[in-house]
Amino acid sequence: MPHSLAAQVEALAPQLIAWRRDFHRHPEQGWTEFRTASLVAESLDALGYQVAVGEAVVDREARLGVPDAATLADALARARDQGGVARWLTAMEGGLTGVVGTFDTGRPGPTLAYRFDLDALPIRESEADTHVPARLGFRSCHPGSMHACAHDGHTALGLGLAHLLPALASRLTGRIKLLFQPAEEGVRGAGAMVAAGVVDDVDHFIATHLGLGQPEGTLICGADGFLATTKLDVTFTGRAAHAGGEPEKGRNALLAAAQAVQALHAIAPHAGGASRLNVGRLEAGSGRNVIADTAFMQLETRGSTTAINDYVEGRAREVLEGAARMQGVELAIARLGAAVECASSPALVERIATTLEGRAGIRELITHDTTPAGSEDATLLMRRVIERGGEAAYLIFGTRLAAGHHHPEFDFDEATLAPTLEALASTALALAGETADVDGRELAE
Repeated sequence: MPHSLAAQVEALAPQLIAWRRDFHRHPEQGWTEFRTASLVAESLDALGYQVAVGEAVVDREARLGVPDAATLADALARARDQGGVARWLTAMEGGLTGVVGTFDTGRPGPTLAYRFDLDALPIRESEADTHVPARLGFRSCHPGSMHACAHDGHTALGLGLAHLLPALASRLTGRIKLLFQPAEEGVRGAGAMVAAGVVDDVDHFIATHLGLGQPEGTLICGADGFLATTKLDVTFTGRAAHAGGEPEKGRNALLAAAQAVQALHAIAPHAGGASRLNVGRLEAGSGRNVIADTAFMQLETRGSTTAINDYVEGRAREVLEGAARMQGVELAIARLGAAVECASSPALVERIATTLEGRAGIRELITHDTTPAGSEDATLLMRRVIERGGEAAYLIFGTRLAAGHHHPEFDFDEATLAPTLEALASTALALAGETADVDGRELAE
């Protein structure tokens, strides 16, 4: 086996691409990542990691936005048919699709953790010949599901790091935990892993994302622009009636929803920072001559701080309750996802920046970036680590994209995988052992 870190990464590069393409071809949405998670667990176990899955790493009651039982059962059956590993699938049944692999060096030292997300999106992938996955034969085989946010690449990076760490063992101390998180899309999954205690022993925590609008060769060591957010599903339940003959007997759920939409988008902004609210879906009624007895709405709130998001969510709930009272209908609000804002730890960011400055594939290194970049539930894991005295950082590795994130033609440049893996391995050496070899010097046997 090659001895330098760069040579080891180079040797792994074809496998990184193969893993990524396999995961891309078999996308699984949040809480249904049975095949992906079981293959990850099997790989970690074969490499000698301590592997924990299911309820050991996912708090069942803390999950948000879990699909219904029939959807979960169908996804599990499909995973079995498509190569999922039975001994791990049993523990994941019901949507407990998290995996944590722990590499223990056997020597005293810090506990370092990396987060990699597993899930795909509810998008029908492009069939155009200009779309590389379609042209090369690894387009999604699951209609309506697609890896359109690079999580397939993230999972491949996690497996690549898992393969490198044993070869670096003589230069490492403490424990390194690899967290493979379900249901990041919709910010539904990290809270359940926090509740299960998977980062309660962590001293240093790193989350990573490819792309996010950053050009190839750019590395952000501390992405601090993620917005706190809440995802709400809202149901108004009224009473149907003939719109011409007995309109007074109806209770109009559609009208309540329509009034709510107008008022929601009129919520005053907050002086403390940016706020967002969007009603993205509204369905109501059954016919033109029927007073609508049901209406369903999906909305989200966001804020540059958790306090601002809490303000927007609180006002939104007041608006929804007021609209329901105006029309005499019942109201049900379900929380489907949530994340907080959390700034990266300055000392950890500086240490990472010092380690990675000038590394292969990094042309521009930015220590901190506060540009709003949507929301990310790794912030929940980061906050937990920081609250318990540790440090956390969110890294973004730029890459060329075929289309924007969450687009049917999304694809990233697979050449980004190898330098990203080398950078992550270098951070492990810097935080849990020696500083990585800048010039490719031979590693200790």
